Amino acid sequence: MAFDAQEAGAQLGSGIKRYSTSILLGAAVGLFSGGFWGLIFGGFVGYLISRALTKAVAAVNPQEAFFKATFSVMGRIAKADGRVTEDEIQFARNVMTQMRLTDERKREAIDLFTQGKGEDFEFSKTVKPLAILLRHRPTVKLMFIEIQLQAAMADGEVSAPELKIIEELCHLLEFGADSVEEVIARVKAQRDFYQHGQAGVDAAVLLKDAYAVLGVDESASDAEVKKAYRRQMSQHHPDKLVSKGLPEEMIELAKEKSQEIQAAYERIKTARK
Repeated sequence: MAFDAQEAGAQLGSGIKRYSTSILLGAAVGLFSGGFWGLIFGGFVGYLISRALTKAVAAVNPQEAFFKATFSVMGRIAKADGRVTEDEIQFARNVMTQMRLTDERKREAIDLFTQGKGEDFEFSKTVKPLAILLRHRPTVKLMFIEIQLQAAMADGEVSAPELKIIEELCHLLEFGADSVEEVIARVKAQRDFYQHGQAGVDAAVLLKDAYAVLGVDESASDAEVKKAYRRQMSQHHPDKLVSKGLPEEMIELAKEKSQEIQAAYERIKTARK
């Protein structure tokens, strides 16, 4: 998996900070409880703890962590309002189909979805490792949230219990509240754009959907529309997402999103000619 220099530098700086904090905290506790030798011992213990935590995080495969969290959190969202609907199950199946999973991986995905529905499912324990891995990968983080929002919308709209889980998810992933509202609106627009297109809805409605997909008003200038399109394409470019940790199995999902963005932009350009 590829990493750029900025990301590597950020992770190195984060690692150094964790080491320093653990060592200083251990040393302070040791000094308070055991004087000079407590200071030395506490610092050493802090170092060992920090090193163990860093190794544990590094040992996690980002793509595997993404895969596991995707289907278990999806199960959690499906069960949020008490009953898992056939639409929600079908959405999970569709994702598995798009990913072209082997029979073994499909069984694993189903098991993860089932675990997520369970009363004993530890939501934060599942998401926190992913949050650490995606801290400096905002585009992959965005993709994960969009998939979960699509799961929440599978049976129509996002219910209050589902929204609560989405909000908790965004909090754990350190995804801003303002951004959440924008993403919800855009995911709804993408769903409407696709469904209306399949149903042969009036062109004026499809055009309105297209603007919403790009996140701009119909009064936006050509330059503003183009800028929004480029930003969306940059965030959803399949190759970029895979290089940042998106499982290669999910590349078809990323392609579908980029194709929807492209189709929305083309519809706006055609209407403005």
